[in-house]
Amino acid sequence: MPRRIASLRVPAAGLLALMLAFASPAAAERLIVSVSNARVTVTPNYSGGELVLFGAIEKDHPAFADQAKYDLVITVLGPRASMVTRRKERKFGIWINTDSREFLMVPSYLAVFANRPIDAIAPLEVRRRQQLGINHVLLTQRIGTDYADVVADDQFRQAFVRLLENRKLYREDTAAVKFLTPTLFRTGIPLPAEVPIGSYDISIKLFAAGELLAETDTSFEIAKIGFEQFVATAARQHGIIYGLVTALMALATGWMASVVFRRD
Repeated sequence: MPRRIASLRVPAAGLLALMLAFASPAAAERLIVSVSNARVTVTPNYSGGELVLFGAIEKDHPAFADQAKYDLVITVLGPRASMVTRRKERKFGIWINTDSREFLMVPSYLAVFANRPIDAIAPLEVRRRQQLGINHVLLTQRIGTDYADVVADDQFRQAFVRLLENRKLYREDTAAVKFLTPTLFRTGIPLPAEVPIGSYDISIKLFAAGELLAETDTSFEIAKIGFEQFVATAARQHGIIYGLVTALMALATGWMASVVFRRD
């Protein structure tokens, strides 16, 4: 009795998809970045400067790299600190503080750079989840006994961001990232004269068609040098001695002034 051999019929479309799956594994993007200077030194006469961030997009299949249209959002976060924004009103002919809001451990420096408008890079839900753009970066406030971030059009939040923008410590530039080739890019990171001292974190996120493909991080440091650094280090590491020396210097200065301007 002849044996029957079982056969499996696969639709043509399914067979083609199966062959493509084995023939060309899914490509994955990877970001490689570097800053022009990992440590910036600040002297008393520092008037500002700029770092340059370079990067490259690597794919498993470089032959398909030119076909992808990439978008980049780069966020630079400076040292965190708590700050207070006050509202002033004119009453009885004088300006007085009528209300205030404390911002808790927020970035003292915040810069967002992209290659085109951020609302064109990703939908609103993605922008909120990934904190793309100043309006979506969390700025926690103390509101009474509560701690929360509020909507972007909150008056205190707007005033806080505007004040730091005026000092060039907050900025958003959606034309700062330049693609040198389809996979090579660069952007400048401006550092104003009153740039805060400390460690800075850089987040680089790669998008295509509104979806996050890859992300990476890097960092740099801003440090004082010279006499200012010596004073800051002494105040931090030897607080009692620094306080005593400062008090003695103040007394000596007062005594010398009394001698110089003494009337006989």
